[in-house]
Amino acid sequence: MLEEFDAAIIGSGHNSLVCAAHLQQKGWRTIVLEQASEPGGAVKTLELTEPGFRHDWAAMNLSLFAGSAFNREYAEKLGACGLEFVPADKCFASVFPDGKWLGVGTDLAATRERIAAFSEADAETWGELVEEFPGKAEYIFALLGSPMKTHIQGRLLAKALWKKGGAWTTALARLLIASPRTWLSETFESDHVRATLAAWGMHLDFAPDIAGGAIFPYLESMANQSFGMVIGKGGADTLTRALLALVEEGGGTVRCGSAVTRIVTDGPRATGVELGDGTRIAAKRAVVANISPRNLAELTGGGTGDADFDRAMAGYAHAPGTMMMHLALSELPDWKASPKLREFAYVHIAPSLDQMARTYQQAVAGLLPDEPVIVVGQPTAIDPSRAPEGKHVLWVQVRMVPAEIAGDAKGEIGGGDWDQVKEAYAERVMDLIEAHAPGLRKNIIARHIVSPLDLQADNPNLVGGDQICGSHHLTQHFLFRPRRGFASGNTPVKDLHLTGAAVWPGAGTGAGPGYLLARKLAGT
Repeated sequence: MLEEFDAAIIGSGHNSLVCAAHLQQKGWRTIVLEQASEPGGAVKTLELTEPGFRHDWAAMNLSLFAGSAFNREYAEKLGACGLEFVPADKCFASVFPDGKWLGVGTDLAATRERIAAFSEADAETWGELVEEFPGKAEYIFALLGSPMKTHIQGRLLAKALWKKGGAWTTALARLLIASPRTWLSETFESDHVRATLAAWGMHLDFAPDIAGGAIFPYLESMANQSFGMVIGKGGADTLTRALLALVEEGGGTVRCGSAVTRIVTDGPRATGVELGDGTRIAAKRAVVANISPRNLAELTGGGTGDADFDRAMAGYAHAPGTMMMHLALSELPDWKASPKLREFAYVHIAPSLDQMARTYQQAVAGLLPDEPVIVVGQPTAIDPSRAPEGKHVLWVQVRMVPAEIAGDAKGEIGGGDWDQVKEAYAERVMDLIEAHAPGLRKNIIARHIVSPLDLQADNPNLVGGDQICGSHHLTQHFLFRPRRGFASGNTPVKDLHLTGAAVWPGAGTGAGPGYLLARKLAGT
């Protein structure tokens, strides 16, 4: 039996669900098809260790979604569908080998006081940046929230030039293309302050010396200072569950365990999809693929027919991988730098720009880094409901690591298979955390280690454990994400569209790719 919908959407990540939900509200009939047994992609929460301990599989921070244009339009409906956020006013911190620490939260006076302990001049600069942020944010968020079309971005540029002047606009453009090291070195004098902010670049694939990376430390630091951070009540899956409910409330269908094996075409046009069991689903108006561009050729039977586009998709560059460590704890880490660190959503272990640059290069070279960048998420410090009373979960993201192991930069771990080495590498990470939080191991009730290849096995979009579905370096961002001329998600095949983190405006939980595509398809 042939089923018929207006749109067939491949993959159930939040961008797919956002796209489906908006189309449903505009009168489209949609079906979302997911190969995994449950929806959500990287945004899901599982009991990975012990019953009652709820661990965010990959994404934890939902601030981008909370501030997104989609949420502004649908906040009331999403709330009725169960979406709940928990605010964090103490957002992120870094710890250092000299026993010092620096944290950023919404209390400006407290943040400035902590920065002043390293540099009075930097504290003054921080205050100036915060004061200037609303004016810059207006244009940066407009850029990130608009389709990457020349005429649209041209109007935004003209507006900036008219209202702010040439010098201001040029300075903003320079920030957008600067490396983290360039911006941080020009702006701050303290190495501790520079490292604290530079760690945000490593959440994407911006090591300190890579052009285009300055904007992310800038935005994260200023947004966290100005607005704080939010996580999902009970887990990040509150977002996925609410979006599912919104789709289904509008008459849409989400079907898990349904792997799409082929995109069906009729001449130059995509007309539907075929599932692994032979089921055909017709799509009268659009087929939307939330996939890594590298996987497109397999679904289209070898390509789209446009040789240049197909080569670009086959050569789409992915960032280095990530390893995840999920810990069930009897108590939070005892941070020796300060007990106040227990109150922060994130604690970074990334002591210097040089260390971050070295870690990145080691991972790119296929080596297990001797000192990876570690993001220690403490969600139960913000939301105790994620664990049994008095207990905690720790969300540990290890950046960067190679998908294919050529060796160990430290010369201690042998073997090139992640199944063989992930437990040993987890011990290296634990040693680094325990250097700052002695005794953590004795508080572990259970742990679950997820290698880069485990991430890919769960979600084919996370190629090699790349959690951002593709490098955001300048040659693969803005007009070039995923390919010049196709930043709006269009492809050479009529009615076949891409969405997800591989499409402008890129990775994160902001849902920009899915919402922008849905508005384009629906005409509003």
